[in-house]
Amino acid sequence: MKNKILPRSLRISIAVIICITIFVFSFLGISIHDMSENTIEEIGTAYMAGMNEQVSLHFETIIELRLTMAESIARIAEGDGPSACGTREEIEYGARARHFLCAALYSPDGEIEMIFGDQVELNHPEPFLESLRNGERKAASAVGANGDGVILFGVPCEYPMSDGSGSLAIVVGLSTKYMGEVLFLDSDKSLSYSFVIRTDGSYVVGNEGDSYKNYFDRLVSIFDGQDAKAAACIEEMRSAMNAGGDYSAIMKSGGSRYHIHCTNLPYCEWYLVTVLPFEGLDHAITGTGHRWLAIVYAAFFAVIAMLLYIFFRYLKLFRDQVSELKRVNTEMDAARKEAEQANAAKQNFLSSMSHDIRTPMNAIIGMTALALDSADSPEQVRDYLGKIALSSKHLLGLINDVLDISKIESGKMTLNVEPMSLSEVMNSISNIMQPQVAAKRQHFNLSAREILSENVYCDGVRLNQVLINLLGNAVKFTPEKGSVQLTVYQEALPEDASKVRTHFLVRDTGIGMSKEYQKVIFESFSREDNTRVRKTEGSGLGMAITKCIVDAMEGTISVQSEQGQGSEFHVVLDLRRAAAPAASKTADGAEEAGDAALKGKHVLLAEDNELNWEVARELLSILELDLDWAQNGGICVEKFEKSPIGYYDAIIMDVRMPVMDGYEATAAIRRLERADAGIPIIAMTADAFSEDIQRCLACGMNDHLAKPIDIQVVACKLKKYLK
Repeated sequence: MKNKILPRSLRISIAVIICITIFVFSFLGISIHDMSENTIEEIGTAYMAGMNEQVSLHFETIIELRLTMAESIARIAEGDGPSACGTREEIEYGARARHFLCAALYSPDGEIEMIFGDQVELNHPEPFLESLRNGERKAASAVGANGDGVILFGVPCEYPMSDGSGSLAIVVGLSTKYMGEVLFLDSDKSLSYSFVIRTDGSYVVGNEGDSYKNYFDRLVSIFDGQDAKAAACIEEMRSAMNAGGDYSAIMKSGGSRYHIHCTNLPYCEWYLVTVLPFEGLDHAITGTGHRWLAIVYAAFFAVIAMLLYIFFRYLKLFRDQVSELKRVNTEMDAARKEAEQANAAKQNFLSSMSHDIRTPMNAIIGMTALALDSADSPEQVRDYLGKIALSSKHLLGLINDVLDISKIESGKMTLNVEPMSLSEVMNSISNIMQPQVAAKRQHFNLSAREILSENVYCDGVRLNQVLINLLGNAVKFTPEKGSVQLTVYQEALPEDASKVRTHFLVRDTGIGMSKEYQKVIFESFSREDNTRVRKTEGSGLGMAITKCIVDAMEGTISVQSEQGQGSEFHVVLDLRRAAAPAASKTADGAEEAGDAALKGKHVLLAEDNELNWEVARELLSILELDLDWAQNGGICVEKFEKSPIGYYDAIIMDVRMPVMDGYEATAAIRRLERADAGIPIIAMTADAFSEDIQRCLACGMNDHLAKPIDIQVVACKLKKYLK
């Protein structure tokens, strides 16, 4: 029954989609047609505006040129002085040389006395005469003795006429046909054609071969019996002419459309009329529209075919989905089991961490109680406090491991890559590891060979963390009087001369590890399950963190080990070479002088927690510093701003504070217009990740100290900036 219902539903769906598709594509075809017509009108409007402007400017240039020529002929007529007028032969020669058809003298009362050429008669003499009387240059239309049109150019000029009177102007002429050719009004290549008319519609230029003597009569014929529309169009054009403005309109007559643009011309009372028939553009754009429609309908049939194919494929896909659901259910069962295993691993981790955290906490609490009960015995109190310090450091290491692995697994670990010295790293590692090695009376050997570039680009903090994790495990799992060795060497990279391959080898003679455990040593929370390891404290995160850091540095780490024989870890990093830093010249005894230099220094400490302030005050009192307390960032800025310039030598700034945090307080201090606004500011915060350090430096702080306070590190930082 279901097999019959499904095809019927498919048929209904296909019919509905085909109907919708036909409607959509039909609407699209109509829209394309309408858009084609609108496009034609927009193109025509833009073309007409540009064409009329071009012809108008060309007309102005031609008229200006011809009037200038007429002025040069007038200067020939006037000669060098009142008694040195040019001869009529000279005037005729000058006019003919400039290709004028005729030349004449124009009297103050409007009479024309020909110098050469056929007699001409002005069509509208009044405006021409008035302009010349006002001393203006003027162009006007006239008719020759043979009935041909003539364009006259008149410029003021006084010259003796035949009756003894002086002329008002000298007039030269060109044929209207010549003017039309010069103005490109008869170009066969143009999409449009143009006329020069007067306000009454009579032609000046451009009506050669036209049966109509008036342009308005031509408009009436274009409308073909639509007298009302023709009269309205003519009236609008006349109104625009009389107002001295432009006129633009699209006329529709039958199946044809025309764009008419009319604009006034300089130096005369004429108007340029340009007409653009849309037949050519219609044909070109309509052809494009038809091609688009063909593409649309082709796409329509392709879509229908594709839909049919999709629907017919649906049956097969429907059956495949059943088997896919079964497979998904199987995978979900597997994922559920993996989640249960992960949850069990987390429970084991929490159980292990609960034990590992409670162990140092129990020691801290117990030793604190014993120290309180033994207040009368300073030696016992000192012993208890030493054990409290060791347990605190162990607890801090556990917390740092948990935070590190959380940061790494969330993808938020960042590297702070900067130039560093391998020798400084090795010296730092040696200083850190010596107390642990000495406590177990082990032999610790640190060697470097074949060093090609001592200075490289690397995250020094993370590199220290990797090496300390490896060396710490080596010391931890190596018995007393055993040996631990760190070796560093380099080799060149032929494929990239800017980098050097750096090898770090950590060897020990410890208890080693099984082959099975070597396969999972870099997994989180992994610890080898034997009695020797259970007695050793640890979170099971150190190697996982080490592996993640090495991977982030695009390096490799491997291990070789045999139970009872020791282990060897091999870290390989391709590090970019760095330039050697400028050598610093330090006088002998500078370190001791630096300790003395801290005595009496004024330091402003911003800390919102009163207990933390008391701890910091007591610890820093060892350095004999003069401390001031600011309970938040706002008070810190206020105290610094009110202090005399140079009063404070440094500021130790907590980050997380109310009112104004350490970042805002540092930025506010740096913005102060004081000579000591660049005072050393050192962050002292529990935010100890590399991105936290970068944020401190970015806001204007000079350095970073991680809580809990290590008095030796604080002294080192202060000496660095209070030299």
